[in-house]
Amino acid sequence: MSTKEEHVRKPDWLKIKLNTNENYTGLKKMMREKNLHTVCEEAKCPNIHECWAVRRTATFMILGDTCTRACRFCAVKTGLPTELDLAEPERVADSVFTMNLKHAVITAVARDDLKDGGSAVFAETVSAIRRKNPFTTIEVLPSDMGGVYENLKTLMDAKPDILNHNIETVRRLSDRVRARAKYNRSMELLLRAKEMYPEIPTKSSLMIGLGETKEEIMETMDDLRTHKVDIMTIGQYLQPTKKHLKVQKYYSPEEFAELKEIALSKGFSHCEAGPMVRSSYHADEQVNSAARQMQQQGEQVLEAN
Repeated sequence: MSTKEEHVRKPDWLKIKLNTNENYTGLKKMMREKNLHTVCEEAKCPNIHECWAVRRTATFMILGDTCTRACRFCAVKTGLPTELDLAEPERVADSVFTMNLKHAVITAVARDDLKDGGSAVFAETVSAIRRKNPFTTIEVLPSDMGGVYENLKTLMDAKPDILNHNIETVRRLSDRVRARAKYNRSMELLLRAKEMYPEIPTKSSLMIGLGETKEEIMETMDDLRTHKVDIMTIGQYLQPTKKHLKVQKYYSPEEFAELKEIALSKGFSHCEAGPMVRSSYHADEQVNSAARQMQQQGEQVLEAN
């Protein structure tokens, strides 16, 4: 066996513990009955058993299950969507109520076929959850929605508790890894969101293992901080199918721990980093951490004045 083949063999720490208890099977049944999609299933997230069976959390994926982009890292189905389900926001809100979620994450496929990028349905989903679940915190994870200011404004005016938009990879690899999305456009979206509502924490996620260098990872951290991003997650890229990009490196838990310390030293209020970490991993903890951090900063400003 060649050295290269040995290098990319999946290490022991990436083994997934399956748990199909009543929470898992009940949640899956409810999703099917309400005709809802989750990124947990569509993107083949490795944490689905922990989140569904143990933490009883899920990331809802609205605007259908067909994405207009074909990113080379993502397992979500691609093609031309055929419809827009305007009743979906209420069904999501009902499911959040039934699950009694303290924190809900709402993401979506990219809808480049829609003039507003799906921002109106995003905003209505946030509003519907607010009406039926006033004590649930809400995180939104949109695409760049074409980089149109008005689309982002529509979503931000719904006042989610966290705005999450993933940079996914380092600048050098962005065009190869992401379809249609642009590194600078994503950074601009994150900064615009913070400028619109400075009190709403912003967040972004980075996949590693695609051939980036440590220096490029730190450069991405610096770019995110320059664009006022509060929270960062760092996870191992896993090849979902043979058609997708191959893994170039598996980072060890020790390397992830070092990257977390570096991120925190650069000023992020919270950082999750680990082989299995994904954008929504332990998202409920992140919103609380960000809120405490912003409260402390506010108190420091008051004391200084």
